[in-house]
Parts: sequence; structure tokens; C-alpha cells
Amino acid sequence: MMPVSDNESARLIRFSAVTRIYGSGAAAVRALDGVDFHVDAGEFVAMMGPSGSGKSTCMNILGCLDVPTEGEFTFNGVDVGKLTPDQRALLRRHYLGFVFQGFNLLNRTTAMENVELPLIYRGVARRQRRRMAARALVAVGLTGRESHSPGELSGGQQQRVAIARAIVTQPRVLLADEPTGNLDSAMSREIMELLTAFNRDRGITIVMVTHEADMAMYASRRIHFMDGRIDSAGRRD
Repeated sequence: MMPVSDNESARLIRFSAVTRIYGSGAAAVRALDGVDFHVDAGEFVAMMGPSGSGKSTCMNILGCLDVPTEGEFTFNGVDVGKLTPDQRALLRRHYLGFVFQGFNLLNRTTAMENVELPLIYRGVARRQRRRMAARALVAVGLTGRESHSPGELSGGQQQRVAIARAIVTQPRVLLADEPTGNLDSAMSREIMELLTAFNRDRGITIVMVTHEADMAMYASRRIHFMDGRIDSAGRRD
């Protein structure tokens, strides 16, 4: 296990002058350019901005799928950029949950089996992971849908399965990338209310990327990116 600090007074997430450059020379692209921000434990933060503004690059670094070219990204006091790839994978597996716009469910498996996947990677015994997955499906309102495949579920139900899969490991942070992008307005509100409930009732820190201003209003704080920099940041009124 990676050495995560127990100092709860520290910022859970901190970006300090983070820059991410792709390519070199004349072809170099500064996807992030000296970005500073923090996220405290228990916050719900929405990241916004047009395509190419840097928010997706920021999310990739937060998800330990990428590392800064310059600057420092710390998670609970640990400099993630100094971790080995295996240590970053452990951080992802044990501290982070992911929800995507496209659901990313396995089509030929049941809702229960999809939710069990992160527990399989952790080596959890079959009987225990079945109990944990069942509780997660109850928590997202899918009682009775355990044996349904994704093709037998609506878009909103598929996203609920994806959320159950993300929270079954009880992560410190849930990273949501356009979680309502493939849903109609009614289903979008249901998913946002579900995420808000997990943030409020379970204290799960949520960082969400969204293009939709009305979805961002569910967050307690919004960070707006433009050209690789933070253009503005503010709390919900």
C-alpha cells in the first residue's frame, strides 16, 4: 500500500503550479499551465470549461493516469508525482472511484458482476464481494436489477450501476467525468441527486467534470478552466 498521510488537517487534494506539456519544441502543447487549486475532504467540486481548456488533463492527473510535467500534485499530503507507477495504481485502486459519461460497463455481464469488478482486483473473496456489491446496488436504487445485463437497463439505470461500482470500495474520492452527458434532463437530475446524497451522507469527496451549468450547480464549488489555466473559481450561492 502507498504511504498516505493520516493528517486530516491537510488538504485532501492540492495542485501547486501544475503544468502538463505534451510534445516538444514547436509542437509542444501546454495542456495545463501553472494551475493552483485545492479540494478539501468532503467537498463537491465541479470543473468546467470548453473543450481543450485543460479540465480533462486535470482529471487524468487526479485519477493517477498522468503526472505533471512541472509542479506538484499531492493527495492527502503525499506527492503523487514521486510515486512509482505501481504505487499510483494502488492509490487508484484503494482511494479513488470513477464514473464516466459512457458508463463503461461490461455488456455480457450482470449488474452484480459489473459492480464486483473492483473487488476482484482487490482480491476480495467471492462471498464477501457479492454482499458488498448487493449493498451498493441497493444504495443506488437498483434492488431487483442485480441479474440484469446493461442491455436490459435504461441509460439512467446503467449509470446507477456505474456509480455502484465506483462506491463499492468506499473510496475517499469519486471522480465523475461528464456523468450526465448521455442522459436526458430528468435522468440527469436523478443521477446528480444521487451523487449529492453520497457526498452529503457518506462524506465522499466528489470532483466532477461537466459542460452543463445546471449540473454544476449541484456542486458546492465550481472551477472554470480556460486555455490551460483557471479562469475563475467560486462557491455556490
